[in-house]
Formats: sequence, C-alpha cells, structure tokens
Amino acid sequence: MMQTDLPPSCDVLIVGAGPAGSACAIELARAGFDVVLVDAQVFPRDKICGDGLIPDAHAALRRLGVHDEVMAAAQRAGHVACIGPRGGRIDVPGHLAVLPRRELDAIVCRAAERAGARFIAPLRFEAPLEDEAGRVVGASFKSGDAVGEIRARWTVLATGAVPQALMAAGMCTRRLPSGVALRGYVRNAAMVGRITALEVVWHQLLRPGYGWIFPCRDGVFNIGAGVLGAHAEPRDDGGTGMKDVNLREVFKAFTECYAPARELMDGGELVGEMKGAPLRCTLEGARWSRPGLLVTGEAAGSTYAFTGEGIGKAMETGMLAARAVIDGRREASSDAQVMAHYETDLAALKPRFELYERANRVNAHPWLADLLIWRAQRSERLRRRMAGVLEETSNPGHLITFKGIYRLFTE
Repeated sequence: MMQTDLPPSCDVLIVGAGPAGSACAIELARAGFDVVLVDAQVFPRDKICGDGLIPDAHAALRRLGVHDEVMAAAQRAGHVACIGPRGGRIDVPGHLAVLPRRELDAIVCRAAERAGARFIAPLRFEAPLEDEAGRVVGASFKSGDAVGEIRARWTVLATGAVPQALMAAGMCTRRLPSGVALRGYVRNAAMVGRITALEVVWHQLLRPGYGWIFPCRDGVFNIGAGVLGAHAEPRDDGGTGMKDVNLREVFKAFTECYAPARELMDGGELVGEMKGAPLRCTLEGARWSRPGLLVTGEAAGSTYAFTGEGIGKAMETGMLAARAVIDGRREASSDAQVMAHYETDLAALKPRFELYERANRVNAHPWLADLLIWRAQRSERLRRRMAGVLEETSNPGHLITFKGIYRLFTE
C-alpha cells in the first residue's frame, strides 16, 4: 500500500498539474467529471520558465476564471522590448505580465481543486495501465518506495518537456528537446524602473538563441538565455544528437554583450540557483493520442519556437483535451472519435506553430533582428504588424521571408 490512500478509479486521471494539466482538470471538473490530478511534486514548487504571460495566456486565464487572481500577484508590463545585436531597440506594445511559475501554477492548480478535482502529490508516474486490448485504463505510480495505481476511463499526460513519461507511455517520437534554457532570479533594487518591459536580446554571441530579462515584483528580475532548434546535429549512425551546449557560457556571453544584464548581475543578489531545462516546441516529438490516453501541454510540444513562450498554448491544449473528452461523453463517442476530435483541434493549431518555427531563423541569424528593428523604427505599419504577432493576429513567419524582407524596404 502507498502511504497516501489513492482513489481506486475516476473518470479522468491527469498526470501533471502545471498549466496544461490544471486547465484540463478545471474544464472537466466543471463539466461534472470525477477528476484526479496528480503531480510528482508538492505545490507550490519551482518551475524553470521565463514566466512571461503574453496575450494568449491572458485569454486562457480569463476562460479559466483565474485572470484577476493572477494579475493581483503579477508584475504588469506594457511592452516587449526587442533589442538587436547593434543595440537598436523597438518596443512592441501588448497586454503582458510576469509571474513566477511557482505562484502561477499554484493558482491554477488551486482553481482545479475548487472546481472539484482531487489533487494528489507527490506521486511519480511509472507506466500506463492497459487492458487486454492495449487500451490505457489508468496509470501506476510511486511514492517513495511504495507503488499504487489509479484506474480511469481516460488518462491525460501533461508531464512537460522531460521525455521519460512519454517514453513509458509509448508516446515519445523524439527524445531530444527542441531547445534548452537557463534562468535565474536576481534581486536588484537599483534596476527597478530601468527595466520595465519584457526585454529580449539577440546577438551573434548568443546564436542560435537569445537572452531575456523580465521584471517581477519586489525588485526581482527573471533573467536567462536559451538556445532553440540548432543545438541538434546529425550523428554518424544517421540519427540526431545534441550539440555540446554550455548554457552557462551562453549566459555569460549574454552578460558580456548586453550592459543591463551585466549591471543586473553585478549589482544584484541571486535568489536561489541558476537552473536549466529542456523545451519541446512546434507540436512535435510525441504522439498526441492512443486509446484511453491523450498527451497535452509541453509534453505534446506546445511551446512556440522563436519566442520560447509556452504557458498560454499549454493551457489551450489542455482545454482542447478536456473538450474532446467532454464532447465524447455527451455524444457517446468511441475512443477513435475522441482521439480524432482532439487531434483535429491540435492540427488546427499546427500552422501557427510552424510559422513560429520559420521565424526561429532570427535566432540563428541575429542580423535579421537588426534589420527588423531598424525598419520598425521607421514604419508605424511594421510596428503594428509586430504587435499583431504578439496578439496572434499577424503572421510571424511573414516578417522574415524573402518577400517579407523585400517589403521591409518598400513599405
């Protein structure tokens, strides 16, 4: 027996209580489902992230009914500052905020409990339970040395970017992440009022990635650097491996090439440790469904390439998973129909993810950022298009196609 008494069964078992899993739990519990939400860690817990909330995250939080609670704890911001290798800067307006994931995830998880979901932690996912036909009918877990299981009509994996759970469930199609990032929190009262936007910095020393500084509350700043996409390379056996990326060296380069980052670190106090984490982007690297099981959030690759933003899309995909199960029960659908519903909804998001993948070339070729910033400083129309990218009303890929670059000089 486990030290924690586990419910023997439920309608939906959700593994992972981050934004995707908790959003899924809220929607299902509100619809009357018996939901069990489990996580490997007790909340509140730290989560490595840039912590930026862009407009799609605000929309999801409103739908979940927690936007006011989140904003009461968050640091608001009115712009994303795009800063190029030559020091050019353009402020792109938007509805933005910053809230450490330790606080954000706890808020959304509590909302799931208020909606009626049962939250159990710490429980570490071991493997799916399967019936004789191979359908997933729940999962087995460990807590310390004890092992237990929960059976469910549907199981949702919302286990994030680390691939072990996907592998155990037979859903992983690519073990390598799409990118890696390192972040820390620094307290520096002298920088309050000097850094008020979400600053994103491109430079040759950071390629194929970028650095960021996002202001939190109480004189604390989230600072980090990430490498996206091009850290993977072919191996001699025909497979793909990971380049030897030293994130601490990339971060050091960030502080060398961007003076505010250097000032923040030199005059500040590190709160906790610098921590690294993988990213899974572009809805790639995992199967999305099998009978009895749906994969959602960053486990399904819900983070945008180019920007590394994933909180909003994680919640959105979690809600799509919930909607597929809710509609499936109402319509007495088969497993195949529920799976098709969910996969169709995810596939409808895929073109936008692919556009961000195309825009990701800015990280590999920082001179493109210089060009965009230089032209945007002279074009109100281009500034509106950049704001539209942030608001998801404009196509990010169009900014850096050959046609887009031509338009930079002709508009």
